[in-house]
Amino acid sequence: MNKKWAVKRITLNLTASEMKYLEEYCQRTGRPATDVIRELIRSLEINKAEGVNHKVNQSEQLIQQ
Repeated sequence: MNKKWAVKRITLNLTASEMKYLEEYCQRTGRPATDVIRELIRSLEINKAEGVNHKVNQSEQLIQQ
């Protein structure tokens, strides 16, 4: 297993319409749901104490340095 990816599994409860929407999006784009959900998570903004918004992947870059 690639040590870059520490696997952490989650269970996601979706309504039938949300699941249908996700499946349709994945089918149209040819991307797996896991990749779509990861991308959405990375695009989330988090608030730091000083009130500045930072994206999750920007924070990950700082941690890796």
